[in-house]
This record gives sequence, structure tokens and C-alpha cells, in this order.
Amino acid sequence: MANVTKKVSWSSRADDSNATGEGTPLLHGSEQLGNSRQQSGGSISQIGRVSTVNMDEEITSEEDSLKGRPKEITHNEKLLSLKYESLDYDNSENQLFLEEERRMSYLGFRCLEISRWVVCGLIGFLTGLIACFIDIMVEQLAGLKYYVVKENIEKFTAGGGLSISLILWAVLNSAFVMVGAVMVAFFEPIAGGSGIPQIKCYLNGVKIPRVVRLKTLLVKVAGVICSVAGGLAVGKEGPMIHSGAVVAAGVSQGRSTSLKRDFKIFEYFRRDTEKRDFVSAGAAAGVSAAFGAPVGGVLFSLEEAASYWNQMLTWRIFFASMISTFTLNFFLSVYNNNPGELSNPGLINFGSFDGNSSSEYNLYEIPLFIGMGAIGGLLGALFNALNYWLTIFRIRYIHRPCLQVMEAMLVAAVTATVSFIMIYFSNACQPLDVVQGEDYPLQLYCADGEYNSMATTFFNRPEKSVQNLFHNPPGSYDPLTLGMFTITYFFLACWTYGLAVSAGVFIPSLLIGAAWGRLIGIMLPTLSSANATGQIWADPGKYALIGAAAQLGGIVRMTLSLTVILIEATGNVTYGLPLMLVLMTAKIVGDYFEEGLYDIHIKLQSVPFVHSEAPPTSHWLTAREVMSSPVTSFNRVERVGTIVDLLSNTSTNHNGFPVVVSNANGEEPAKLCGLILRSQLIVLLKHKVFVELARSKLTRRKLQLKDFRDAYPRFPPIQSIHVSQDERECMMDLTEFMNPTPYTVPQETSLPRVYKLFRALGLRHLVVVDDSNRVVGLVTRKDLARYHLGKHGLEELQLAQT
Repeated sequence: MANVTKKVSWSSRADDSNATGEGTPLLHGSEQLGNSRQQSGGSISQIGRVSTVNMDEEITSEEDSLKGRPKEITHNEKLLSLKYESLDYDNSENQLFLEEERRMSYLGFRCLEISRWVVCGLIGFLTGLIACFIDIMVEQLAGLKYYVVKENIEKFTAGGGLSISLILWAVLNSAFVMVGAVMVAFFEPIAGGSGIPQIKCYLNGVKIPRVVRLKTLLVKVAGVICSVAGGLAVGKEGPMIHSGAVVAAGVSQGRSTSLKRDFKIFEYFRRDTEKRDFVSAGAAAGVSAAFGAPVGGVLFSLEEAASYWNQMLTWRIFFASMISTFTLNFFLSVYNNNPGELSNPGLINFGSFDGNSSSEYNLYEIPLFIGMGAIGGLLGALFNALNYWLTIFRIRYIHRPCLQVMEAMLVAAVTATVSFIMIYFSNACQPLDVVQGEDYPLQLYCADGEYNSMATTFFNRPEKSVQNLFHNPPGSYDPLTLGMFTITYFFLACWTYGLAVSAGVFIPSLLIGAAWGRLIGIMLPTLSSANATGQIWADPGKYALIGAAAQLGGIVRMTLSLTVILIEATGNVTYGLPLMLVLMTAKIVGDYFEEGLYDIHIKLQSVPFVHSEAPPTSHWLTAREVMSSPVTSFNRVERVGTIVDLLSNTSTNHNGFPVVVSNANGEEPAKLCGLILRSQLIVLLKHKVFVELARSKLTRRKLQLKDFRDAYPRFPPIQSIHVSQDERECMMDLTEFMNPTPYTVPQETSLPRVYKLFRALGLRHLVVVDDSNRVVGLVTRKDLARYHLGKHGLEELQLAQT
């Protein structure tokens, strides 16, 4: 076992007061976990004992002397972090909840349903506005940079001194990227990257600290504008998914905890169950705004994001997606001085493939498409493997904010330098009238009336370059130019993903695939002597589309949603079958060598992610061997001091406690009668809900569900609640507030059945009982997420104390 000294999290904020660990209630703390499991079942030793690693060990005097120097952070991926808390996707059906449900009239339920539609409409509208703002700002800044650099290049092309143009280009790129990297590294690290892995974890039931905060949204939007304008090999489509999720989380709560403003609306939705559904809608609205693909957005939330899908939610999510793409379309038409001309459904427009030769393909080309899918899977696996080792290097050595900013600026400068060198030595001159409406033509050393296609590819926004590769007529690109661009952009994109900047991988992947796909389309006619076949293969645009799908599928391993997204973005259903076959092939080939990019980054953060199915060959494991035991329980009527002491125990940080009841004479062991959460106990302590005060009528009023919703989601820490010595001797009756019907399983239940029940119902705690309904253990997501199928069979990850 490697000596793990620290683990860098997504948020890089170990002092977040709200990020309490999701522990399992152990009698002597989690350091006894290994021994307690060994007692509960002997056959688990075939896999290995569970042990915990203390990652906050004291610094020795020798280490203290090196405190000011950058030091290596060792990393071990065979760990599962205990610091991540779970979300409560299962409603607590206590007496307060049931009384509220009984009091609600039919009209009240109808108003709630209307409110859900209103919230989804607001989510779509605001997400579309944000997408419009990002698109306009990127266009303005990229255009400004282009004209400054172009003027400088034209000035020095004839007289020499192009090195000054290179320096200017590198400085402009680095300046933009520095602004974005500073915001991410120093102000909100969780806003880095695309945000899709974090949103996947959130919808899976893992509470990622600060992932849906207003500050995160502001840094995300400003950061992605700077990243794209800075010329990095990134796209702005991926971050739109995160932005939509943050908008959904904020709007659905009717208040802003960051701004400390409560608008007193949508109070019923202040719980994890409702919030999760709206975040799913926000993610779908983000996809819809990015690609103009509302159906693809719904399928993305279903395939990539939401673990627990509510069938009634589908129509509302589709509504949010449609509102999002319509809002973006409308405001972009106003910006382009064509109000009402709705021709920009998304941030990226692939253009229509209908009505040209590229929309034709023959049956014998399907094997070629499948072969391109295999190439995409191989290249995707290589991309993911390189990015994996690069991320390990960053975790170990580039963990300080200043180093992260310097790396981002270095990548920006290198990107500009490599691009300039390739443009300088490229002779890919094309007639200017070949491309209608070319945005950024650069003549350089080409003859009058011509432009350098390599320069245009690098200067263009990546979305425009992808569209050009799809639709430019044959002869627009030199094969050598495409080959060099593919190799260069592949490694630049791999280096860029994971920087401390807000950026996505969708568009770089599409651009890489479109480049090598078009290259294949250019080379194929030279291999054919038949005129008919050569005529069909003459337009390489369709191979650019297939290559783009293969590359993106090989990196992110999406199938159903990506097929629909590409069909909607291209406006052509003809390629539905080839795209599906290509994406399936890319996923199968890629999965053989390496996991998907998002899954890799989730695993690198040691997140207890519960997959859709239990690991194969795990049927021989039972709940007795998986559960945590012995369990800390509360009596139905418990002493306040006991509750405070247990909640204040920093070595455990438990979040769920079974409630037991004994018979009058106390001869028989206590039996399960309910389950209560840490957050509920904290609210009860805060409002002094004690039996003695209730009898003496000193309490102000009866506690209601509104009191719990007002405290959600940032429940106060137990240290902030003052309990006097006299109050410690009081008693607290948990009957009214506990969940009297928690889900339970017998000890002999197999792991796959426990896994299926836990994931399908979105549980946070699953109580294990014996034949007499006595509590013998408790199963949480970390107990399930530890097990995975490795190279040597079923393996068990170790738990890390953070």
C-alpha cells in the first residue's frame, strides 16, 4: 500500500465546512471497520479485509522544514474516499411528511405540478440565455484576436520579422487563458474542466462539494469564454451541461444561499429528491443549447447522468430542452439582425447533409464505417490512457494554484507556437472563392485570391472548423495538412483536458475525428478504379462525419444519446444506422483497452460511484459480508447528551442512525423501529425539541417540515449548536421525525440483489436485520462501491480517511 499523504479533490477545499464525510455508523469509529467486518463474515477474506488509510497524518519535524517547498503528492487509485457525502433521494416518510400530504388538497397537488413545469421552463430559458451570452462573447473576443494577429502578420510577411507575430499570438492566448485559469485555480476549482463527471456523480447520489453553487456558475461561464478565446484545444459545449445543472439547482430552490436571498417560492422542492429531477432537466437543457438537440439532451440525461430515472420526468425534461434551444435560437437571431429567423438552434451547427452527395452511402460502405469506428475506439483509448497518466502527474506535482495557472499559460503558449509553425511551413493554399463565407481567411505566403487552409483551421473557432470539414467541397484540404493537423491537435487536446480551466472535450474530439475521417475520404478514391464508386467516394464530408462520431464515441463512450445528438445536429436521419454501428464499435473496442474519459476522472477522485449493475461473479457475497457492523443506534426516546456526543465525534461523521425500541422489561434485544438522519437531528437540536420543554409548554410551536426545508441544503454543523448542561439531561422523542419504514434486507441477501435495490430506489442507507428484526448492520454506497471486477477477479478498494 502506497503512503498516501493527501488527496486532491475536485473542489480542492478540504476545509469546506459543509462537506462532512459520509460514514457508516460504527460503534468505535471507522478505524474499527476492518475488525468489525472480519467478525461479520469470514469468507470476505478471499477478497481482502477492509482497511482505512488516514490521509491527514501529522507532519513530522523533517516534513515541517520542507513545508514551504513544492512537494510530491503521492496518489493511489485503489482507494475510496470517505469524505464524499451521499444525497437523500429516498423521501423520509415520517409523521410530519404524512401529515403534510394528508393536508394537501387536490388543487394543491395540481399547483405543485404546474410549478414543476414553470421551473423547467425557467431552467430552459436561463440556460439558453447563458449559451447565447457565451457564444456572443467568444465570437467577439476571437474576432478581435484574429484581426490584431492578422494585421500584424500581414505587416511582417513581406519584410520579415514574423517572430514578433508569433510572440503577439502567444501573449494574447496566454493572457486570455491566464484570466480563466486564475478564476478557476484561486476562486472556484470545482468549475474546472467540463463538469460532466461531477454532474454524473451528483445525479448518481454523491454530494460533490460546491458543484451547483452560484459562484461555480459565474466562474464556469467566464472561464470557458477565456479558454475558447485563448485558442486552447477545447470546446464550450461540455461546460454548458454543468451550467444548465447549476441553473436548475438554483432556480428550483427559489432562493440563493450564496446571496442569502430567499424569494419564498418553490419551498416544496427543497429536498434532494426534487432537486435531482430538476438538475437532470438542467443537464438536458445544456446539451440542447450546445447542439440544438432537445431529444439528444433527454437521452443524455437518461444515458450519461441520471441513475434513478422517473418516467414522469421525461416530458418535463423535453420541455426544458425545447425552451433552451428556442431561447438561444431567438436571441442569436436578434443579435444577427435577423429577428425571427430561427436558424441557429445550438452553439454548434454542423449544417444540413440533405440534398448533396454526402448524404448518399451504399451498403458496401458500412464495413468501412465499422472499421472507422474501431479506429476511433483505438484512438480514444490512447487519448484516455495518455490523459490518465497526465492527470496522475498533475495530482502529484501540479497541485498548487500558482502552478496550475502557469501550466495553463504554458499550454496556451505552446498551442500558439505549434499552430504558428505548422501554418508557416504549410503550403496548403486554396482559392478564396472555394469556401463561401470563410470567417478567418489568412493569405500569408499564398498568391493573391488564395488563403492558407491550415491557418484558417487554427484561427477558426473549433465549431466552424468542424462544419468546414463536413461541408467543404473536395480539394479544399491537402492530405498532408489534415494528417499533420490530426496528430498535432490530438496531443494538444489530450494535454489540455484536465487543466485548471473551464473547458469541454466534445468539440476537440469531433474536430480530431472529422480531420482523420476526411483524410480517409480523400484517400479512398485513389484506391478505387470504378467510376461509379469513385463518384460516390468523391465527397469526403460523410467520412468526416463518421470519423467525428467514432473519435468522440471512443473518448467518452456514449452510444444512444450521441447518435441522436449527431442526427439532430446534422439534420439527417439517413446516417442513423451507420452512426449507431460506429459508436457501438468504438465503445466495444475502446472498453477493451481503457475506460471512458469521464469514468477515469471519477475513479481518480476516489468517488464512491455506484454503477448500474453489481460486479460479475459477486453473487456469492451476502449482505452480512458487505455491511458495516456493529451499528450505532438510538432509542426511540434518547438522552440529548448522548445525541450531541455522538454527532460531535469527529472520528465518525455518521449520517444515518437506526432507531430501536426495547420491550418494557428489557429482557429481549432491541428491535428496529425506524431510521433518522444526522441533518434531522441537528434541526431538532437547533429548535430544542425536548420532551421536558414540550411538557412545560416552553417550546414556541410544533416543528414542521418547513423548518427542515429552510435549513436545507447547508445544515449547520453540530459545533454551532449550543446545548447547556441542563439540556444535556433532557430527553428527545424521535418518533415523530424518524422514518418508521426504512428499507431492510435479511443477512443472506446476495450482493447483486442488495445492489439492485440500493441503486434502483436511490437509497442512502439500507438496514440489515436478522430473523427477529434486530439490526445487525448497515449498507451505504461506500460498502457497495468498493467492489469491482479487476484483472485478478473481484477486488475490494480500501477506504481513505480524508
